Amino acid sequence: MFQSVDSSGASEETGKGGRAYKDAIKQTTATVIAAASFAACLGYFEGYNAFVEFSAGYLVEQSLSVDNLFVFLLLFEYFKVPLPFQNKILNWGIIGAMVMRAVMIAAGAVALKDFHGILLVFAGILVFSSGKILTEFLDGEGGEEEEDLSNNWIVKFSNSIFKSTDKYDGDNFFTVNSLGERLATPMLLCMIAVEISDVVFAVDSIPAVFGVTENPLIVFSSNIFAIAGLRSLYTILSEAVKDLKYLEPSVALVLGFIGAKMIAEYFGVCIPTSTSLGVVAAFLGAGVGASVLFGAEEDEAGGVTGGAEGGGGGGGIEGGEGRAKEGSVGDKRT
Repeated sequence: MFQSVDSSGASEETGKGGRAYKDAIKQTTATVIAAASFAACLGYFEGYNAFVEFSAGYLVEQSLSVDNLFVFLLLFEYFKVPLPFQNKILNWGIIGAMVMRAVMIAAGAVALKDFHGILLVFAGILVFSSGKILTEFLDGEGGEEEEDLSNNWIVKFSNSIFKSTDKYDGDNFFTVNSLGERLATPMLLCMIAVEISDVVFAVDSIPAVFGVTENPLIVFSSNIFAIAGLRSLYTILSEAVKDLKYLEPSVALVLGFIGAKMIAEYFGVCIPTSTSLGVVAAFLGAGVGASVLFGAEEDEAGGVTGGAEGGGGGGGIEGGEGRAKEGSVGDKRT
C-alpha cells in the first residue's frame, strides 16, 4: 500500500477555523464574483438570454464539479497523498480538465451542427445517469462501507501505465531507486487517475450544459469558470463533505430534468432558459437545505445511538466517513 509522509503540521491550518479554510472561502467567493461579472458582461453585450444561459450553465457545471470533487477526495485518500502535495495534483488536474473540456466542447458543437439528433444521445446519457444515481441513493449502496479502490478500473489503469513505487519522493512525479531505475511515484498515479475521472465526469457535464444552451462560447466559459474554482472549493468540500448527504440526489434530479428538457425541445416543445435556471436552482437549493436540516438530526440520532452502544470505538465518526465515500470512481454516473 502507498506510504505517505507526515503532514500533521498542515492539519492545524485545514480545519474549518484554519487559515487555509478561510482563504479557500475567499478564493471561492472571488471566482463566483468573477463568474457573475462575466455573466453581467454577456448580458450587456449579448442580451438577457445570454446572461440567463450562462447563469444556468454555470450553476449546472458548478454542481457537477462538486460531485467530481467527492471522487478527488477518495483518490487522495487511496493514494495517501500528503496534504501539502494535493494542490500540485489539483493544479495539473485543472489544466488538463480545461484542455480536455475545450476539445470535447468543440467536438460536441460540430456534432450538433451537422447532426442535431445527437441531442437525443446526450439526453439519454443524462437520463440514464440520473436514474442510476437515484437508484443507488435509494438503495443505500456504499452508504456505510468504504469503497475498495484497488479494484477500480481507473486506479488499475493508472497503476499499469508506469513501473511505480509506493513511496513518495517529495512532490515529485518520478523518483530513482537504488538500482538506478526511474519509477513513477503515487503522485503521478494519482494525477493520472484524477485526469481520467474528469474525462468520465465530462461525459455528463458537457451534454448537461449543451442542454441549457448550444452556444459554444457560453458552454466553454461556464465550464472554465466552474473549473477555475475547483482548487479552493476542494478545500471547503474536504471539511464539509459529511454535511452534504442530499446534494448528490439533487444533482441527479438536475441531470434528469435537463435530459427531459433536451428531449422535449428536440420534438418542438420549448422550455424557456429562465425556467430551467429556476428549476436547477430549486433542486440544488433543496439538496443543500435538506442536508443541513435532516443531516443535523441524523447526526444527533447517531450520536445518541453511538453513546448507547458504548464505549469506545468512535463508531459515529466512522459512519460519517463512510457516508462521505458514497459512490464509485469512474462508475459513479455512466
